[in-house]
Amino acid sequence: MRILVVEDEKHLNAIIAEALADEGYNADSCYNGVEALEYMACAEYDVIVLDVMMPKMDGLTLVRTLRERGNATPVLFLTSRDSVADKVAGLESGGDYYLVKPFDFDELLAVVRAMTRKYSSNRSNVYTIDDLTLDVSARTVTRAGKAIDLTSKEFSLLEYMLRNRGVVLSREMIENNLWNYEYEGGSNVVDVYISYLRKKIDAGFGKKLIHTVWGTGWVLREEQA
Repeated sequence: MRILVVEDEKHLNAIIAEALADEGYNADSCYNGVEALEYMACAEYDVIVLDVMMPKMDGLTLVRTLRERGNATPVLFLTSRDSVADKVAGLESGGDYYLVKPFDFDELLAVVRAMTRKYSSNRSNVYTIDDLTLDVSARTVTRAGKAIDLTSKEFSLLEYMLRNRGVVLSREMIENNLWNYEYEGGSNVVDVYISYLRKKIDAGFGKKLIHTVWGTGWVLREEQA
């Protein structure tokens, strides 16, 4: 999952992005609302973690602008302003959650997980297809009861495919979701990780779950009889 962290305190921004990365999220960082609009013009994000008080364009103005443009990306506001009026202003601008500084990082991560559940078709942290199960909270994957050990990037790729089961995902879509702007990898990196994942979740099992759609990309679905 790809998250945009918009916070003008660079040290706090880096800490938040690192905490999200440790949980397997792909985080981009910017430092004001104008930069955030530029980032969002180039990529799709699952969640925005957003400071309210920022230079150039504050968080409330940014969210109003996004909503006026029809962008419904979930927004988690971070702010030191904790009055009821401030919270109402944040929510009425189009924000979804409001977290007051200083906050606990466990709470921030729990809110992010809740937001991704709320705005997806899955209402729990557990995703299944056929005999494959992925638990986001426990960071575990099993198939037919057998534990499968995945790297962080393999886990993120499988989670992304499970969240979009039945949808053909192009190389560009996967790259945009799993890697941030700082990544400078080879053009076949997605192919490599798809190959790694296939060996772990499909090899040795009767039904194949990852299917190639030639000239388009890949899709996770139950094998047709």
